[in-house]
Amino acid sequence: MATKVVMEALSPTMEEGRLVEWKKGEGDPVAVGDVLAEVETDKAVMELVARAGGTLLKQVVPAGATVPVSELVALIGEPGEAVGNGVGAQPRSGRAQAAAAEPPSVEAKQATQPTPDRDRPVSMPPAAPAGAATEAPRPTPSPESAPRVHTAPAASIPAGARVKASPLARRMAAERGIDLNGISGSGPEGRIVARDLEGAAAVQAVRAPATTRPAPFPAAAPRGVPGQPFTDVPLTQIRKTIAKRLAQSIGPIPTFYLTSEVDMERAWEARESLKSVSEGQGPKVSFNDIVIKAIAMALRQHPACNAWWQEDHIRYWNEVHISMAVAVEDGLITPVIRYADLKSLREIAAESQDLAARARARRLKPEEYTGGTFSISNLGMLDIEEFTAVINPPETGIVAVGRIGEQPIVHDGEVMVRRRMRLTMSCDHRVIDGATGAQFLKTVKTMLENPLALVY
Repeated sequence: MATKVVMEALSPTMEEGRLVEWKKGEGDPVAVGDVLAEVETDKAVMELVARAGGTLLKQVVPAGATVPVSELVALIGEPGEAVGNGVGAQPRSGRAQAAAAEPPSVEAKQATQPTPDRDRPVSMPPAAPAGAATEAPRPTPSPESAPRVHTAPAASIPAGARVKASPLARRMAAERGIDLNGISGSGPEGRIVARDLEGAAAVQAVRAPATTRPAPFPAAAPRGVPGQPFTDVPLTQIRKTIAKRLAQSIGPIPTFYLTSEVDMERAWEARESLKSVSEGQGPKVSFNDIVIKAIAMALRQHPACNAWWQEDHIRYWNEVHISMAVAVEDGLITPVIRYADLKSLREIAAESQDLAARARARRLKPEEYTGGTFSISNLGMLDIEEFTAVINPPETGIVAVGRIGEQPIVHDGEVMVRRRMRLTMSCDHRVIDGATGAQFLKTVKTMLENPLALVY
């Protein structure tokens, strides 16, 4: 009996997905866990894996089609098994046409494929119900508890022979620059699976810098075609989500703005000292990392700003999870630095760089971009002096960070040139009053002007 493969809800807010690329062709053998296709969700490109083994009998929708969650995309069964045209998903892409609706010649019971529960509480996305919750990060395993990587003798794999590995393991190896020839697999028939690569970087020297294949997205603003007055580009999933969330934020939320100018001279000197001390010993601390730390510590002192609006109640968070806005090819995503108030500047720097890189490659997991309690948006590196940012519901505040520029000011009774930076806080007036937001922003300013407070 053929098994239906449906479009799964690969992220908490996913309502439809664009099938970017088929990884298995019709007639290819399929094992449980094999990657069938890559799917663009509302935030990232993720893998649609097989829940049953057999042969891929039919691709119901072509690559490039947009398919609603729970709709049919493929059929898996025994080799040679007859399948009808089947009622497939109705793709919303103009390039795709659904298969004609014709009942199969033999009535068969279809195996039910479990899909993620879209009604479960989630943290930050727009479709989240009132009782949303956040998922804490998994603790980093100690070296003693980390799984061992077994290396196989070079002679055990003949030259030119194809290494047996799962598609996920192959992609992980390519991204990390790991040579699969030196690793023995623990899967069926010695197949290398994802768990065999854990800790491989510590055992095997990386031969080349890790690279990530960019996700194939249509350009946001394509070049014009001679003779055509305009060009229509279909909305990507992330652009649809951005539009929906902006409508939820700008319209219903009564927002007011507070702006404060910060003297960054001491913070500048502190960062230069950190650069010289930590040269070659880890990630460089950026001004954005310093601002994240200052805001996280200020939220600990002003919990009234570390809150969610939940329609019938306000949720005040005892944990500080900072969402940082990262520009991606076709929009914006906000990966979350969890427990930012408890982390050092070096830890924040390492985590922010890793999250930003994977966000631009569209490889973040849902739990890595949901559950933030407060947001930061920084356009200073693009020479923007001051701007206002849109609140990311259900959060109730966001700080927009401008550039650091030299200005002539009166300091200690003398006119001198000092480095200054403007912070603009957008506040949800249903939760944050003017004085509350002003006191919070004053604490942030004090910490940035006295950066030793960040390591106290």
